[in-house]
Amino acid sequence: MTAIREVMTKQLVTVEPSTSVAAAVTVMGMDRVGAVLVMEHGKLEGIFTERDLVRAMSYDIGASSQPVSHWMTRDPVTVGPEASIEQALEIMLARHFRHLPVLEAESLVGVVSIRDLSRATLRD
Repeated sequence: MTAIREVMTKQLVTVEPSTSVAAAVTVMGMDRVGAVLVMEHGKLEGIFTERDLVRAMSYDIGASSQPVSHWMTRDPVTVGPEASIEQALEIMLARHFRHLPVLEAESLVGVVSIRDLSRATLRD
């Protein structure tokens, strides 16, 4: 059984809660990712995804200038690095997630995407 540690992305793309939606989306585009992890004082506060962007813009055309903290998913569901691919996939499919932060103790150590899990599943 493959562990999340083996397939997760360790290069974390993060923003602060006060970062504007527009700036967060710029970071996402530059780093070619579908989500940014929202960190404050070294602690994971939330996750802001492409879906959050769509929700924000559909509710308020001026959302791009608002802080990402207003639109992010707070206290996101996480997995540990020793969780199996199957466990992470079950969570993601049941909750309709495309990204899961990976925490070890209280430290953010990675993020796993549905694409990462798909690739790993095809290799097995």
